[in-house]
Amino acid sequence: MQVRNSGRGSPGPWAAPVLLAATLLCAVAGPVTAQSVARRIDRRLDAPPMDRNLWGVALVDEKGALLYGRNQRQLFIPASNTKIVVAAVASALIPPDWTVKTSLYADGPVSNGVLQGDLVLYGRGDPTFGKRCFATDTLREGACETDSFTRLRDLATALKARGIRVVQGDLVGDGSYFEPTMVHPDWSNYDLNWWYAAPVSALGFNDNSVDFTWGPGISPGAPAVITWTPDVGDVVFENRTVTVPAGGESDIGDRFYRVPGTLQIWAEGTVALDQPTRLESFAMPDPNLYTARALRQALAQAGIAVTGTTLSTTDSTRYRQARSTRPLAEITSRPFREWVFPILNRSQNWFAEMVLKQLGRRFGRAGSWDEGLAVERRFLIDSVRVDSTEFRLVDGSGLASSNLVSPLAFTRILRYIRSHPRAQTFLAGLPQAGGVGSLRSRFVGTPLAGRVRAKDGSISEVNSLSGFIERPDGQVWTFSVQANHHGQSGRTAIAAIDSVVVEMGR
Repeated sequence: MQVRNSGRGSPGPWAAPVLLAATLLCAVAGPVTAQSVARRIDRRLDAPPMDRNLWGVALVDEKGALLYGRNQRQLFIPASNTKIVVAAVASALIPPDWTVKTSLYADGPVSNGVLQGDLVLYGRGDPTFGKRCFATDTLREGACETDSFTRLRDLATALKARGIRVVQGDLVGDGSYFEPTMVHPDWSNYDLNWWYAAPVSALGFNDNSVDFTWGPGISPGAPAVITWTPDVGDVVFENRTVTVPAGGESDIGDRFYRVPGTLQIWAEGTVALDQPTRLESFAMPDPNLYTARALRQALAQAGIAVTGTTLSTTDSTRYRQARSTRPLAEITSRPFREWVFPILNRSQNWFAEMVLKQLGRRFGRAGSWDEGLAVERRFLIDSVRVDSTEFRLVDGSGLASSNLVSPLAFTRILRYIRSHPRAQTFLAGLPQAGGVGSLRSRFVGTPLAGRVRAKDGSISEVNSLSGFIERPDGQVWTFSVQANHHGQSGRTAIAAIDSVVVEMGR
């Protein structure tokens, strides 16, 4: 089961976990006061090289009283801490057992097992057609999907049970339940190639990405061995790579390219003979077409022939009449509480954007970024009581560098959802230090091992961590630490943030 991360920081040596742990464990414990906490944190933030960073920090106690603040009301780029907002708002508004349906409709009559017209695959924003786990306990029955095609096969089986054997028309992926815009205008062109900027439509399959596995060839001079899955027959791939002797450079991972907007993909570069196999996931430009092609493969395996081609649409009027009829087949999504887990625990960008558009569709006027953001904004102001000048949101995942949220706003959001009746939807997905998820290796060997539950974030020159500290006296403190405009490696910035959080919890 692959684990995908939301950032591409380059680690550096300053952050050796053993050195950090040793430094922190040498501290002498004393009575906890706001003044003592402030002194300890100030000493760290004011010491080189941390004094060169722009820091935003807020720490509040169980009652919401500010114990420490540095630029706590200023706006910072939060990176993937943005996911806290969409996950918290959606957890409060959407029932944990809520589901959506993906349906097959006939655009024509059915006679003697033959559909005389198009077969329309209509999605309603289910992001769970993929291979991943949806809970911390991966051994729990049903917690993981091991095959991206499983639920499409279920749909094909249901269609076959209706007696359909032939479709004398096209197979159409209809993503019109959400807006036609599938790529956010604030995402960079380079990012659009990769899984973490996959297009967002009401149909989705395998995170709307193809997973490329690459490794060395049989000998120096041979091309690298590159395979991809799922293979639904839509990728045109050229292998322009070379295997080099052991110890040589392996740079293929950053050298996958495509003709913009197409599925003409190629890889360049070299791979050393002793390089272990690696995986890169490439975004598919048309998720509606991609999902329809995957269904076509499942239909063929079920013995259902489609005589036409495979198409996609985002035109909500095109198959309106067909969608007003009873579906030929239908499957139900996993419950909403399982959608939140990949957002917080695995920092899956695409899930966050799908949920944001669901907010717009359910509580606004359309399944769009604008409407989803409008729902978030009203909820934060009216229900959470966040100062409207302390946040500006443009997407759900934090990939856009134009998102801005103050540290104090994050503490208010976190405290709100922790006390909400539907808190468990959110908290079940929040990573715990040393546990499954993005904090697996964080705070190990420090006094806070296992006692921090938080969401991390990283994009270029930005690192963040916001969440809860479980104190030995049973209290839970809430914090947000954001480092912006730093020129250090991601690992260096993360170690600095962790050192500040340990000072908070001592």
